[in-house]
Amino acid sequence: MLTNIMYVTLYVTDQDRALRFYTEQLGLEKRVDHPGPDGRFLTVGVPGSALDIILWSNTAASGQPAGPQQGATPGPVLLESDDLRADFKVFRDRGVPFDKPEPEDYGFGIRIEATDPDGNRISLRQRASWQSPRES
Repeated sequence: MLTNIMYVTLYVTDQDRALRFYTEQLGLEKRVDHPGPDGRFLTVGVPGSALDIILWSNTAASGQPAGPQQGATPGPVLLESDDLRADFKVFRDRGVPFDKPEPEDYGFGIRIEATDPDGNRISLRQRASWQSPRES
């Protein structure tokens, strides 16, 4: 029986730059940073959440982007906020690029889209007041 989602993978061209974006700009915490035979295994996550996001290098040995991975579809990552409008202001002040000037209301709450330095979409959401945390 499945019990948990362990990891979500985002392909990045510069792991250090991605780490700075996710920790310094979005406020996630660095969890694992381990060199390995297949490359650096680097993860971040929302404090208190069990899910880790792997920031996996999508760079070939030449240092150039390796191109699309077979069967890989990076993003979007959906991050939940309990006060998205307030978080949006903090993130905007930290230089996070957004697709719209302000979060918008929609049928399931409030939303806005951002992008990381590699173009991965980051969806920021706040649940509607009628939703329980397990219904989205």
